[in-house]
Amino acid sequence: MAETHTLKAEAREKGSKGAVRSLRRAGRVPAVIYGDKKSPELIDISYKDVSSLYQTGTFMSHVLDVEIGSKKERVIPRDVQFEPVRDFIIHIDFLRLGKNATITVDVPVHFHNHDASPGIKGGGVLNIVRHQVELACPADSIPEQLDIDLTGYEMGDSIHISAVKLPEKVAPTITDRDFTIATIAAPAAVISAEAGAEADADAEEKPEGEEAAADEETSSGKEE
Repeated sequence: MAETHTLKAEAREKGSKGAVRSLRRAGRVPAVIYGDKKSPELIDISYKDVSSLYQTGTFMSHVLDVEIGSKKERVIPRDVQFEPVRDFIIHIDFLRLGKNATITVDVPVHFHNHDASPGIKGGGVLNIVRHQVELACPADSIPEQLDIDLTGYEMGDSIHISAVKLPEKVAPTITDRDFTIATIAAPAAVISAEAGAEADADAEEKPEGEEAAADEETSSGKEE
């Protein structure tokens, strides 16, 4: 399961744009906690702490414990806003998680044992259709990642969600089909060579047909 991280925060009052800019200059990120049928709560947190977690690549699928003084809120990030020019975090929305909460999250897919795939060893290419899969799961059972073992997959094989072992009570949000996560595709060079061979074969067959037609005309002339 995904590890739960802790962030220390401070409560803040709703202020002017100038006050918010002052917070950012002081190395703080304004944020809000909402949900669970409670009033929104304004907070600010250390930019350094948030940036470090965000750069892990799994920030949006991690449950966090936000400590505000002596109080602790269990949350998950729902939106991160960036400064458009300098690309740094300027605001975060956190969803408050109640007891027994079920949420939807995008969980990254990781592939293992490439060398044990006959298709890849034979020159095939792992074509990833979905780098993440949206799952519905209890807040305390969010998978860190989905692991797919490539052992035994041949060129032309498809890997579907049914091939992934999911934790109990965790399910994909797409339920009407066994959707594809990846395929073992033939390399472009092989496809081009096969297409070229087919074209050559067609070209060779055409003169034979024309020659046969010419022979028929010659035979007809002789008979006349």
